[in-house]
Amino acid sequence: MTQLDALKQLTTVVADTGDFKQLSAYQPQDATTNPSLILKAVQKSDYATLLNETVAAHRGKPVDEIIDHLLVRFGKEILALIPGRVSTEVDARLSFDTQATYDRAHRIIDLYKAEGIDTSRVLIKIASTWEGIRAAEKLEKEGIHCNLTLLFSFAQAVACGDAGVKLISPFVGRIYDWYKKSAGADWNEADNAGANDPGVKSVTAIFNYYKHFGIDTEVMGASFRNVGQITALAGSDLLTISPDLLAKLAESNDPLPQALDAQAARQLKLEKVSYDEASFRYALNEDAMATEKLAEGIRAFAADAVKLDKLIAAA
Repeated sequence: MTQLDALKQLTTVVADTGDFKQLSAYQPQDATTNPSLILKAVQKSDYATLLNETVAAHRGKPVDEIIDHLLVRFGKEILALIPGRVSTEVDARLSFDTQATYDRAHRIIDLYKAEGIDTSRVLIKIASTWEGIRAAEKLEKEGIHCNLTLLFSFAQAVACGDAGVKLISPFVGRIYDWYKKSAGADWNEADNAGANDPGVKSVTAIFNYYKHFGIDTEVMGASFRNVGQITALAGSDLLTISPDLLAKLAESNDPLPQALDAQAARQLKLEKVSYDEASFRYALNEDAMATEKLAEGIRAFAADAVKLDKLIAAA
């Protein structure tokens, strides 16, 4: 049995890609996309037609509306290849505007409905800012399920759980990147691998907290740098994995023990916490890594959204 097969017995495996033609090789349950992945895909000859057809069909409409049509087109193609859900992201430039995020989410859902897609198969991806979490809380109450992304801190995870969010995507690799860069020459890779990886430790703490207190929000580890980070989180609700790391898992026959265990988490001694806006912002501010990586992530996704705007304007 390959490690990928073994992982699928413990965790729902999700493909993290806009390159949907790779999906059949790994047979994931779900798939996630983001502006950077879509931008990368539409610049490949395999997907140029999707961009050109979408622009031609909606020429004259505002660029942001054409982008949403393009995102939904990719989502529809992905859903034809997987049995589960696809995550489609709201423009990162709206990360600090609750109402605009809410409105854009509704437009994306309406476009999926117009394509005849069962919207229970769609997760609206939103940055885990205070404003994003509030928008998701409102959407969840209306039955529109959300995937809260760019999540780097325990405070963000607690706030998402309290808001009744369907799913969170804590970013393992980017947390690892920050600590490795911060340590510089003092970094010891062996001492910070597997269960000791700072990104793995963050997701493990969130998973244990949710399971201990019976919080229904699903935990989906994301942003992996190596196979060791993935195997150290076997047992998480879901893991979203890039095609290159899915390939490495499919090539390996090494044993894959369960690392995270919901039943064991219920036996832990943990303290329940909650945040209002002021305490959330303060907790996030106290976490230098989370503050920096959240801001950096929003900037990067926003920059790629601008590039997508320009591609569409030029098409």
